[in-house]
Amino acid sequence: MRKALTIAGSDSGGGAGIQADIKTFQELDVFGMSAITAVTAQNTLGVQAVYPMAAEAVENQIKSVGVDIGADAIKMGMLFNAEIISIVAKQIRRFNWSKVVLDPVMIAKGGAPLLQQEAVHALKQFLLPLSAVLTPNIPEAQVLTGMTIRNLEDKKEAAKRLLDLGVKNVVIKGGHEENPNESNDIFYDGKSFSVLHSPRLLTKNTHGTGCTFSAAITAEMAKGLPVLDAVLIAKEFIQAAIEDGLELGKGHGPTNHGAYKKKQVQVL
Repeated sequence: MRKALTIAGSDSGGGAGIQADIKTFQELDVFGMSAITAVTAQNTLGVQAVYPMAAEAVENQIKSVGVDIGADAIKMGMLFNAEIISIVAKQIRRFNWSKVVLDPVMIAKGGAPLLQQEAVHALKQFLLPLSAVLTPNIPEAQVLTGMTIRNLEDKKEAAKRLLDLGVKNVVIKGGHEENPNESNDIFYDGKSFSVLHSPRLLTKNTHGTGCTFSAAITAEMAKGLPVLDAVLIAKEFIQAAIEDGLELGKGHGPTNHGAYKKKQVQVL
């Protein structure tokens, strides 16, 4: 049994954060574990409150997993502040974890900030060099690189800049593009670019897509897949999750984490 650890915030609405990660790990046949960095009160309408954990609490959760069960891959999501980021980096180095996926969660779907401004520098300094895969959306990539991203060439330049910061592979997601027909991600490993095409689905139920996508990459890497192969499966996983929507809540509803496996069974 392969094992994956998510270090992220809790979403009381169940669509994002550690809840989305654990569901994704389970669906992809990986044993999921968690270290909670913050508790959020949120639903499909937005984030009502954020309660960060003490850095010591985050540290001890990671230690407890690392010294006993261990982890084949790590996924990081909402880290909230510089102190937590520093602690997480320290533990990744301590346990010599190399299959590390960082989803640089900064802003919730409804606009609530999930990463303090002063923590951006800590993220770049301490965690990007430890990350095997970085999965920013366009606004997050713009913050991390300091550039404006308008088109494919801008995405490529941003990907190069992110690798210059120490990341080994980057996926810049296309969900925030203005293209009405497609949502295209770009993958860069320092040698070549791959554009990952998918049709844009007209739905408001996309809460937790970033968490789910990066968790799927983490699960597949935990099973030993090369990074690009893991990304391609994650792309299929999230596309299925959005296509087979659940229609829950009054706002931006969650995706269907069970859709990918159901789709595989139907094909068989």
